[in-house]
Amino acid sequence: MNQRPHVLILSGLDPSGGAGIQADIQAITALGCHPLPVLSCLTVQDTRNVYSAESVSPELVRQQLECLAQDIPIHAIKTGALGSAAIVDVLVQFVEDKQDIPIVVDPVIKAAGGGDLADEALVNAMKERLFPLADVITPNGVELVQLGGIENERSAAETLIAQGCPAVLTTGGHGDESMITNRLHRPGSPDSEWQLMRRGGEYHGSGCTLAAAIAAGRAQGLALDMAIEQAQDYVSRAIEHALNVGQGQPVPDRGGAAATA
Repeated sequence: MNQRPHVLILSGLDPSGGAGIQADIQAITALGCHPLPVLSCLTVQDTRNVYSAESVSPELVRQQLECLAQDIPIHAIKTGALGSAAIVDVLVQFVEDKQDIPIVVDPVIKAAGGGDLADEALVNAMKERLFPLADVITPNGVELVQLGGIENERSAAETLIAQGCPAVLTTGGHGDESMITNRLHRPGSPDSEWQLMRRGGEYHGSGCTLAAAIAAGRAQGLALDMAIEQAQDYVSRAIEHALNVGQGQPVPDRGGAAATA
């Protein structure tokens, strides 16, 4: 009987199907892993913006995590929009005795259209309690400034590392340069850097897709650098074949990217 590595996902629902837990499920499946999706929040959202969000009961999340862990081996964890500080606490308690499971944290704070997906309590909970447990966090440029408290990329990443974050992958998808530059910052090591051709504009769910793809690579046993490289190649192909879904940002074709690999 076939078996695949399992990736636990804790993320929000995007009813447009472009970002959030649907993006995670598609990317993780396309890269050869089996997703274990647990909803953290529900959103009112389209391809243009997030208009409101409501978190799921932390106790329900706790029960789902415990139920899954008793039945299924978990090889990696990926988080997106977490809904509330209380859900962060549930996750932190859940992984306290699972330090060998790599956690990829996409610190979702704002939608590309400007809508909020995290309040101050949630941001502080992630920084103080979740980031130190992460294998890597994957903030975009806007999130990095808010989390690090400074606009310089390297200084912001170094601030987060000094606060206990083991690794920071800063992503360049929100810029306007001809090349997208992603950098992996780690304490005591030179930065690793990757460049990808920018394919114009921004894409709904590209950050979710990247983080989920990294988690899939880590679940398969790839070293972090190799997981990032595989994920970036996958996201680049998904964007190359992006779909026009609504009136806002195009959506990466995560299934099509797998077919063209």
